[in-house]
Amino acid sequence: MSKIKNKPITIDNEKVNINRSAIEHRATWMGLMMDEAKKAGIDFEPVARKAVARCGCFHGLTIYKKNMKKPEDLLSFAEVFSSDVTLKSFDMETIKRTEDEFILHFHYCPLVAAWQKQGFSDEDIDRYCDIAMDGDRNIAKSFKSFDFRLGSTIAKGDDYCEVCFLKKKNK
Repeated sequence: MSKIKNKPITIDNEKVNINRSAIEHRATWMGLMMDEAKKAGIDFEPVARKAVARCGCFHGLTIYKKNMKKPEDLLSFAEVFSSDVTLKSFDMETIKRTEDEFILHFHYCPLVAAWQKQGFSDEDIDRYCDIAMDGDRNIAKSFKSFDFRLGSTIAKGDDYCEVCFLKKKNK
């Protein structure tokens, strides 16, 4: 039996449901491609990580940085990152939003939902989730002044995913 708890809170919002469907569709492709690679005896993980990392860097530069009022400012990043539809799509809770820390708890994950629908094991879902998080890790890397930390995850059976964007400390 699966240890993963992943039930949406927001269920009656048309825009959120459309966004979740798009996210699930991409996750379905990702999961099925990785599954077919595994069946063919191909070690997909290094390639998948590189591709997802490139996607994160691309989004960091073209979506977030481009639309921020103040480049390299964590509060400005938080404003762009946490649109209403995005917040509701992942049932996100903002835990901390300061100049130094932007911490979110995701209470639902459409990617995990897609992988569950495909019947992937908890172990595969955890692995796919960590690969997908390379996108967020590299969104942070696309900024010279941000670090990224992943705390608990739904894919590991936790109640939420803790995603942290942190201002780099001067050394």
